Amino acid sequence: MRTHLSHSSGLVGAAALVAALLTTGCGGAPGTAEAASAATEFSGVRFTLGSRGDIRVSGESRADVRPIGAFASTEQRAHPFTRPDGQLLVVLHHRPAPHTPDRASRGWATRPWPPEEPSVESGFLVDTADRVRADLDGHPLEQLRLGTIRIDVTGADTGDLVRLTLSASRGTTGSAGPDEPDAQACGGLDRRTSHRVVLPAVEAGTPVPDAAGELRKQCLDVQYASLPGGEPAGTVQRVLVPIAGQPITAAVVPPPDGTAPRGHAPGDTVSTDLSRPATIVVAR
Repeated sequence: MRTHLSHSSGLVGAAALVAALLTTGCGGAPGTAEAASAATEFSGVRFTLGSRGDIRVSGESRADVRPIGAFASTEQRAHPFTRPDGQLLVVLHHRPAPHTPDRASRGWATRPWPPEEPSVESGFLVDTADRVRADLDGHPLEQLRLGTIRIDVTGADTGDLVRLTLSASRGTTGSAGPDEPDAQACGGLDRRTSHRVVLPAVEAGTPVPDAAGELRKQCLDVQYASLPGGEPAGTVQRVLVPIAGQPITAAVVPPPDGTAPRGHAPGDTVSTDLSRPATIVVAR
């Protein structure tokens, strides 16, 4: 039932409001506005996921995260998610869940997916409104300005959990690193075609931003993975650059055993598929 206030009760309420404002003084209004603003500012959010997905979102700003779908990643090609202005796009690349949601909802027995089943990219939009710091398993990756960040856990072991944390970076000095390939230099490229790049001379232990910068200079999209390794935690373990025409093949730098296939050594030029991101493996 809808309740109607009488004209006289409305005047009483208005008078009470004016009296309250006069009592508190003009200084009270800005404080209220500041408190409301602080309550809505982005603070931090954490994505926790395993090799089969099971994505969990936690943190003070989890209400600022909106899922925008999960799509099959055939031949490891990146799904063309749309990122609206003023939003940060998080793409989590994982293997399919061991059962379909439809069967699970009906209580049917789960079944393992066949090995040829494509991997999955789950997308999320995050309303950050400003620069944020991205950390992978507690190690800093980069500062982001409303760009795109991709995390790949397809190579993780069963039961191994990976954590991506986005936190407000108020008061951070220095400029943020590039979020995406340079729009002016790379905007005209057809990302469905092959592109020739020079394999970077990246050594194990290289700082992550340095490796990411080398790849983005050549118009490559970048995704991150986290694996145990002998290098200092939080540095580059290795970099994988996809080879065009070979869906499951990538040039690895530095070569894991010190030698590389012909034409795949640092400094060599290879043809890569721009629809497949290069992967920076970060030592955990």
